[in-house]
Amino acid sequence: MKDSTKTSLLLAGAGLGALLALRTRARRKAEFSFTDRTVLITGGSRGLGLVLARMFAEQGAKIAICSRTQHQLDAAREELEAGGATVLAFDCDVSDQGQVKAMIREITERLGPVEVLINNAGIIAAGPLEEMTVEDFKAAMDIHYFGSLYTMLEVIPEMKARGEGRIVNIASVGGKVSVPHLVPYSGSKFALVGMSEGFRSELIKDGIYVTTINPGLMRTGSARNAFVKGQNEKEYTAFALMDANPLISLAADKAARDIINACRYGKSEVTLGLNAKFISMLHGLFPGTTSDLMGLVNMFLPGPGGVGQEAVRGYESETELTQSPLNAPNQKAARENNEF
Repeated sequence: MKDSTKTSLLLAGAGLGALLALRTRARRKAEFSFTDRTVLITGGSRGLGLVLARMFAEQGAKIAICSRTQHQLDAAREELEAGGATVLAFDCDVSDQGQVKAMIREITERLGPVEVLINNAGIIAAGPLEEMTVEDFKAAMDIHYFGSLYTMLEVIPEMKARGEGRIVNIASVGGKVSVPHLVPYSGSKFALVGMSEGFRSELIKDGIYVTTINPGLMRTGSARNAFVKGQNEKEYTAFALMDANPLISLAADKAARDIINACRYGKSEVTLGLNAKFISMLHGLFPGTTSDLMGLVNMFLPGPGGVGQEAVRGYESETELTQSPLNAPNQKAARENNEF
């Protein structure tokens, strides 16, 4: 081996070692306690948001949750309070900047400034592209992108003043690889991933760590509250049974623990689930091939028809299969996580 090659390898090894040491040091420095911190979780009344609220409460945080569904919001607040948590619950549409401003102003007055923000509010419309409307794309962008933007803009000034803060944006593997029959959802999650990465780059100098979470399928029970279009019963059956399969979906508690860990250490980006990690890696290496593979998947999904462009809930689209033991894990998660 030539001396120049040896030198290059030694320098590369030394550089890698230094980088790992810096990352370890930064991780220790970034460790964040949630005790007595004010944590806002959008979409916190059910599903993953509620699981996160429980876990943050167990760690001594003061909790604020918001939702657009009052009865679920009331049930979540009562449950958290019964467990001893300090909780504020808001009927708030995060796509309305005025409502977001009013909510965060009240949180600041009653609990103190938001120190941890979890942007979890979401909407899903599943169906073939032929049945999607411009309104479906706008609704997804309003919740996932602009809803996250509005909350971040409100909490960042206080975080900058304190010189620390945590922001977690719950995106999706669908924000890394566009998924057939979820095009409005995927498009808006792609936008959220890009915004989240940019905010991290600009805010890390202020001690504010923005974390992007890209979950794959999760067993939260949320499939029954998703919107389905076209052949709604077939769409919902496919969606629910994939969600319920423990071989390809992640338990909600496991996902929530990983998210809280990522938040604690200010990680940049975390993809949850082996399947999600694999498809993301494949897309990173072979984006064109992955898109074409998604085209093959699309050939096996239901075509247009059925209820057409009307959006109905998953629970309005039950079939014998979704009410069978095959979907039992989803039904159990729905009962546990306030999805009914």
